[in-house]
Amino acid sequence: MLEQITDDIYCLVVRFKGAMGEVNSYLIKGDYGYTVIDTGIYASETKELWERVFKNYKIEKLVLTHTHEDHIGLARWFQEIYKIPVYVSKRGYEEMCKGRDTKARKSRIKELIKKHGAPPIPLKIKDESSIYKFEPDGFFCDNDEITLGNRSYQAIWTPGHAPDHYCFYQPDTEIMIIGDHVLNHLSPVIGLWMGEELNPMEDYFYALDVLKKYPVRLALPGHGDMIKHLDERVTDISNRHEKRMEQLIEIMEHEEMTAFKLTSKAYGPMKSLAFASQFMATLTRLIYLEKQSKIKVKTKKGKSYYGLPAKAFISD
Repeated sequence: MLEQITDDIYCLVVRFKGAMGEVNSYLIKGDYGYTVIDTGIYASETKELWERVFKNYKIEKLVLTHTHEDHIGLARWFQEIYKIPVYVSKRGYEEMCKGRDTKARKSRIKELIKKHGAPPIPLKIKDESSIYKFEPDGFFCDNDEITLGNRSYQAIWTPGHAPDHYCFYQPDTEIMIIGDHVLNHLSPVIGLWMGEELNPMEDYFYALDVLKKYPVRLALPGHGDMIKHLDERVTDISNRHEKRMEQLIEIMEHEEMTAFKLTSKAYGPMKSLAFASQFMATLTRLIYLEKQSKIKVKTKKGKSYYGLPAKAFISD
């Protein structure tokens, strides 16, 4: 069930239906039991898997990299049913509080997609509020030293994929638990899943640069294979975003468009949930480009249109 990664770190692949289909949970061995990193979504199949784990391993505590559904999904269940203490960042707790109000979140998402020209169907969101309705047992902040197993790790704030995302770095072993900040074979989606129009791409580029300060022998991601050459992967992801932004600028050469139309031009016809991620990725790149003054945005009949600076822009 568990794959041994190092002398004290084990990986449990938690599989489920929908979304990414699986998440890597890490169990770090200590004198008082195992520290678990992330859980998978709340579902019968994930609970059954963890119940088998609990029969064979003593769990000391649960620590979360961030509060997206596939990472925090069973945290409340861990705490309430098995009395396992749950630790989250203070930034994560703020996101949990937002996640408890599904009505407000849906309203923000609805307004966001309407403003940027997308129909509501591909961005329909389910009610996940119940997984956030608990009080964590403890908190950590930026650069705190936290104990995972028997070793001390540094909590590194790495926003972008999520505003509350943290990586955990162990300097003696040069191991970094990297969550969804960097993945091996695909780029993490940089989206606006709470419906707040922020600039997460700017945060993400900043956080990628932060990682370059750390010598990393092995990075353990929240999905997919381990990463042995983190610097190279960081460069690959940065370059991919730059190419995607160059593509958007080329598409806008002769016409200003909404984020929805630009997504269709860049990725092709809408494909259910995949299109939601593509739309969010496009929108956050457009926001970043506009903040960098590389493109301009204008409002027409309540919708945002993006185009090149040389074009004439008149707001209504």
